[in-house]
Amino acid sequence: MIRKTILLTVLLFWAGCLLTQAQPIDRQALVTRHNVINKVHDSLSPLSVGNGTFCFTVDGTGLQSFPEAYAKGIPLGTESEWGWHSFPNTNSYRFEESLKTYKFHGRGVTYGVQWSTPERNKQASDYFRINVHRLQLGNVGLDIIKNNGKPATIKDIKFISQVLNLWTGEIKSTFSEEGNLIEVSTFAHQGKDMVSAKIKSSLLQEGRLLVRLRFSYPTGSFGDSGDNYASVEKHKTVIVSQSPRFASIRHTLDTTSYNVEVQMDNEAVLTKKMDHYFQLTPNKNSDTFSFSCGFNEKETKVLPAYEATKLSSEQGWKNFWLSGGAVDFSGSTDKRAMELERRIILSQYLTKIQCSGHYPPQETGLTYNSWYGKPHLEMHWWHAAHFALWNRPELLENSLSWYDQVAAKARDIAKRQGYKGVRWQKMTDPVGNESPSSVGAFLIWQEPHFIYYSELLYRNHPDVKTLKKYRDLVFATADFMASYAKYDSTTHRFILGKGLIPAQEVFKAEETFNPIFELSYWRWALTTAQQWRVRSGVARDKDWDKVLNGLSSLPQQDGLYLPAESATDAYTNPKYRTDHPIVLGTYGMMPFPKGLDTVVMRRTFDWVWKNWTWSKTWGWDFPLTAMAATRLGMPEKAIEALLMPIQTNTYLNNGHNYQDGRLSIYLPGNGGLLSAIALMCAGYDGCTVKNPGIPKNNQWKVKWEGLSKMP
Repeated sequence: MIRKTILLTVLLFWAGCLLTQAQPIDRQALVTRHNVINKVHDSLSPLSVGNGTFCFTVDGTGLQSFPEAYAKGIPLGTESEWGWHSFPNTNSYRFEESLKTYKFHGRGVTYGVQWSTPERNKQASDYFRINVHRLQLGNVGLDIIKNNGKPATIKDIKFISQVLNLWTGEIKSTFSEEGNLIEVSTFAHQGKDMVSAKIKSSLLQEGRLLVRLRFSYPTGSFGDSGDNYASVEKHKTVIVSQSPRFASIRHTLDTTSYNVEVQMDNEAVLTKKMDHYFQLTPNKNSDTFSFSCGFNEKETKVLPAYEATKLSSEQGWKNFWLSGGAVDFSGSTDKRAMELERRIILSQYLTKIQCSGHYPPQETGLTYNSWYGKPHLEMHWWHAAHFALWNRPELLENSLSWYDQVAAKARDIAKRQGYKGVRWQKMTDPVGNESPSSVGAFLIWQEPHFIYYSELLYRNHPDVKTLKKYRDLVFATADFMASYAKYDSTTHRFILGKGLIPAQEVFKAEETFNPIFELSYWRWALTTAQQWRVRSGVARDKDWDKVLNGLSSLPQQDGLYLPAESATDAYTNPKYRTDHPIVLGTYGMMPFPKGLDTVVMRRTFDWVWKNWTWSKTWGWDFPLTAMAATRLGMPEKAIEALLMPIQTNTYLNNGHNYQDGRLSIYLPGNGGLLSAIALMCAGYDGCTVKNPGIPKNNQWKVKWEGLSKMP
């Protein structure tokens, strides 16, 4: 009897343990404990709603009522994938005027760069660098009239209580003006470029609360806050049509034209206050007013109502959070755990609304412009690779079809420069045009990315359909890579460069060869491309094998890996201790490279950790470092890297990775964090350690599900 009792007790104990382990993560509790709360107007904590192709950013009123107060922080932007504009090319500039010939390996190669002189070339390169640029589509805010008849200012807005409900995508804003309570609920439709809002206040019945629509003209600057109201004569905004419950406005800037339409659930009148400034005055018979505002290239004449948008958002976000991966640190006693969990949750939200569309995103997503709104393809990995690792591969696939659309232009670049295959653009635009850049034109590490994305998607769906969909561009990418490697008959090896700038951009193109990260990435990508050939039932490519068999070894000196073989003074010259510590990516972002000595890499990691100028880095450098620490078996260092107290590793109240005054948000940091976490939890090919990037000191409790291993 005693034995049976003991046996039963043991069985019940283990059953309880198994039951506990099998319990799925309470995803709603996980997500909503990190809902964003604002109690004051904070120019670095505006909140956004969006769907991946459209984003709308609001201040403490729930709309874009005080854009001037946010212009030097995070601007109150309204941007879409399709909204682009070019200034008139009145001087008939040609892109060819930005091309400059450089002599590498005994032959001339042309690159689109930024000229300083002659003046004509400078103006041409400036024009094509600025154009096309992404548009701020319009400002939708509140005009609040005070008791004395004057417009309320941001100082008149008191007692702000604003919550972003991450589970539903709602921004609920409550505030007062002269004691009058105003409530605003804001949603973005998950299938349309549209925002909907519901306003409740007695001021509506007094005629003192109006909805404002205002349109700006692009500045042509590096960034565009969408508040240039001075260039009145350069664009045209007119009311196309209106009825008691619908209004349509057409905004025309040079050759760009689009419609902004408003669908009202209550009757209202649209009037023009001044050029490019319109007010929507609701009927005074209710203290509630709801509307939908859509941005479209063509007039649609009908929009979903507020309730339909609300339902779209609630269903869309619930489906998002219940799909893919989740990581839960509850129960951890390490005080850093909840902050890391907050960053993880908010980064998922932000990359979904900013980086999951049909084009590679810009660094600042769909909030405001950086580099004129243009995407940088070397950053696409940091924006979007995590979608596949978190088992949301469709969100990565959304933007991969774009590479098909621009492949012809990438092939033209390769042909112009004397190479095979496709040379993927660096700084580009929606149709794949090059943008002149004295750095970007020489970068090559964006090239293997397409093979990496394709391999991630194949791992999610290892079938013939995936192979057929991506293999042509995988092969064309590898063709360029093999032809780019130059055979050195003196040393009997293939080298990369001269004529390149590595991912650590402080090195000069004319001097640099064999950067270590690019060598590693070249080998991995060509090896993977050969695997794609075998999977597809075709023979290995002999030219690729020649490069693989003869590619230069990873450069090292004095027991440390060098950033590049040419950079023999990398560890003695302070200027080479800045920018991206990409040497760590050789065994971090990349799997174990052929010929790698982990002792040397560990020694290199320790040197970088101690000596790098971390204040002169970028947001994705910290996840990069965490990946290297994880693969080297240093989980505590991985956590320290992700939470290093450096300005460029700041994660604001709204979850955005902050860099500086010029780049107040930086989404590659958010996306990189998610890729690093996937590696730290799920591991990588060949890894046998559970949660390899999480410290084993009993202070970290981690539960995760739905993550995939990195290569």
